[in-house]
Amino acid sequence: MAVKSRALLPEMCAVFFGVRFLVICVVLLCVSQPQQYACDPKGNPVLRGFPFCDTSLTDAERVEDLISRLTVQEKITQLVSTAFNVSRLGIPAYEWWGEGLHGVAISPSVDFGGDVAAATSFPQPILTAGSFNTALWNSIGQVVSTEGRAMYNQGRSGLSYWSPNINIVRDPRWGRTQETPGEDPKLTSTYAVYFVKGLQEGHYDGSQIHTAGGPKRIKVSACCKHFTAHDLDSWKGYDRNYFDAKVSLQDLEDTYNPPFKSCVKEGQSSSLMCSYNRLNGIPMCTHYELLTLTVRNIWGFNGYIVSDCDAVALIHEYIHYAPTPEDAVSYVLLAGMDLNCGTTVLYHAQAALDKGLIWEELINMHLRNLFSVRMRLGMFDGDPETLPFGSLGPSDVCTTGHQNLALEAAQQSIVLLKNDRSTLPWNKTKKFKLAVIGPHGNATQEMLGNYEGIPCKFTSPLDGIKALLGGNGQSVIYAPGCADATCRDGNLFPSAVTAASEADAVVLFVGLSQAQESEGRDRESLRLPGKQEELISTVLDAVKGCPVVLVILSGGPVDVSFANDDERVGGILWAGYPGQAGGQAIAEIIFGDVNPGGQLALSWYHENYTQMDMSNMQMRPDLSAGYQGRTYRFFMGSPIWEFGYGLSYSKFSHAIVEAPSTLTAPTLHQQLCHKDVSNSLKTVQCSKEDKDACEDLYFKVRVRVKNEGPMDGSHSVLLFSKSPLAGSNGTPLKQLLGFQRVQLESGSEEEVIFQVSFCIDLGTVKADGVQTLDIGTHTIIAGTAHHPIIIEVAHSDHEQS
Repeated sequence: MAVKSRALLPEMCAVFFGVRFLVICVVLLCVSQPQQYACDPKGNPVLRGFPFCDTSLTDAERVEDLISRLTVQEKITQLVSTAFNVSRLGIPAYEWWGEGLHGVAISPSVDFGGDVAAATSFPQPILTAGSFNTALWNSIGQVVSTEGRAMYNQGRSGLSYWSPNINIVRDPRWGRTQETPGEDPKLTSTYAVYFVKGLQEGHYDGSQIHTAGGPKRIKVSACCKHFTAHDLDSWKGYDRNYFDAKVSLQDLEDTYNPPFKSCVKEGQSSSLMCSYNRLNGIPMCTHYELLTLTVRNIWGFNGYIVSDCDAVALIHEYIHYAPTPEDAVSYVLLAGMDLNCGTTVLYHAQAALDKGLIWEELINMHLRNLFSVRMRLGMFDGDPETLPFGSLGPSDVCTTGHQNLALEAAQQSIVLLKNDRSTLPWNKTKKFKLAVIGPHGNATQEMLGNYEGIPCKFTSPLDGIKALLGGNGQSVIYAPGCADATCRDGNLFPSAVTAASEADAVVLFVGLSQAQESEGRDRESLRLPGKQEELISTVLDAVKGCPVVLVILSGGPVDVSFANDDERVGGILWAGYPGQAGGQAIAEIIFGDVNPGGQLALSWYHENYTQMDMSNMQMRPDLSAGYQGRTYRFFMGSPIWEFGYGLSYSKFSHAIVEAPSTLTAPTLHQQLCHKDVSNSLKTVQCSKEDKDACEDLYFKVRVRVKNEGPMDGSHSVLLFSKSPLAGSNGTPLKQLLGFQRVQLESGSEEEVIFQVSFCIDLGTVKADGVQTLDIGTHTIIAGTAHHPIIIEVAHSDHEQS
């Protein structure tokens, strides 16, 4: 069939086979059709006269013209993730669903092949977050968008990427922990801003002034997901499709929503995804108060809201929240959802119209949000080759610079958890026999984690070690010990024992895989799977006094306290899922070419943590019920390693050299009038003076950090605060204020400056969901350095006590 005839395929399918088969036809059309673009006067001279193709008009004017030319049936076909073509207007089909979590990923809009058979694969975000390096996150976003644009120009990708995943990891058993920046709202919020800015706009260092509604043109469209309180997939009979997250207003405002607020307000993400779960009984994609009143009206969201895939269908078919499919369509469109990933809206919107459950202007409203984003992507500005980013092509994918950044990301992020007696680093010039043992010793695909693409190349740990040693009098023995991470039996133990007994040093590579943790698969245990612990013990019994290092590949944490307590294990490294260059980065850290500087973005717990019900969404502890709370901010027990923990081959000392000693709080009324305070305070009457009272209240904290160790190194300074009510009345034990990464030569020092928002950063969210300041002595913490700040009551404020 000729290209011109293929453009009629959707209409032909609708006539002969009906709407359901129309979806199949459009998917086939998207796959088989060469690259097309809207407003192509060569392909259709009539388009020259369409105002929606006139770049001299505003985007709003062009979108209105485009929508006015669509029939109702055509409008409905644009409300689904596989949007149909409208051949008479020269509008090609468009697949909205693309993934770019840590590199351009295999997804419906991405077709690896031809001159772009691969893309740069970075570490999973749970590892990269541990770099605490905003510039790195922004650079990764820039590379993903560059390679995505290059693939789009080749007709092999869309321009809308449903990334990043910024859900807070409440429980480490969650199978999608690997996709996230971890457990802390401040860290996750900051990650969202810098990564999204990298995807959509390019370079961002935090100093740029935000334009209202975001920039007119964006490189690709980012999507922050999954809104909100979504962190359970499948656990002991609970399923994300049916799960009703019972969340207090305090936890919602304090923990679950801040990353999304930052993503929308500061990151200016052009898309948001509503999640499968219900929130206190209401399916998220039908939650008008959050999707419209909060996200759009209060946070100022400028973009489209998409459902998680088939989330609209489950509202009727699975949880029976809506009595009919037409009601489900009505509920989500009235709530503020614009795009259905799935087909429920496609099949049932016309019936909903006929019943009066929705109306055409409501559809138009959602089309404005959708086509505005496509306009911002330049899809209606003419030939892509003549536009910004139009010159990007295959030579811009898998470049040396991009692959070096993937290596640097792993180097900066891998965490040294144990280094007794300075076991590491090892001397690579010394002659010795090294045993590489364990199911991840020669890992390749396992290093990528989920939502992965096809990497430019792989460097497994074994390959990385061999390449670094270079055969200079060293020999490397490899024995997997287990066939894979499931480690179902000990059949391969004998060869591992032999290798260990003959070696002068041993590296054990263990951990998890997608068989234990992934989308749709949560864990029930924090221990290593199968017989991996037995493998470690067997190898330790076989060594003859030689140093042993444990390297863990995983997304979520594992209870390796037995190894941490065993003096025969000299060192432990956590390498996450480190991406295509992970093997090289691990080798360079083991042999001292790189000084590790990663710090945990997620606390690691003992196995007894699993006694807590994973379906309990409460962050705060309830010790009377044996509930110890979640994350480092509220957990009352003793973790193996806490959020922010990470060792180095050097020693870094901290001193707080400047910070205020006393501050006077604005009045309680003025605190409630601040723009970032809870959305629920609709009855508070505020003057401009009241609104501005907290706005400019910042103070500086200056921290001197010194490298007192023998090696140059990169180090992240984490600044925390502790309220006078810490640990009581639902107040966090401590909370992160900010972080900065510095590179220091041995013996050198540097001062870093933090600008702290008085009302917001030091405030704590109370039971009613409102954030206010606690009166009394707050403590600022950087490393082992502490500094007290006394917050006094404003003299004119009689409301505080």
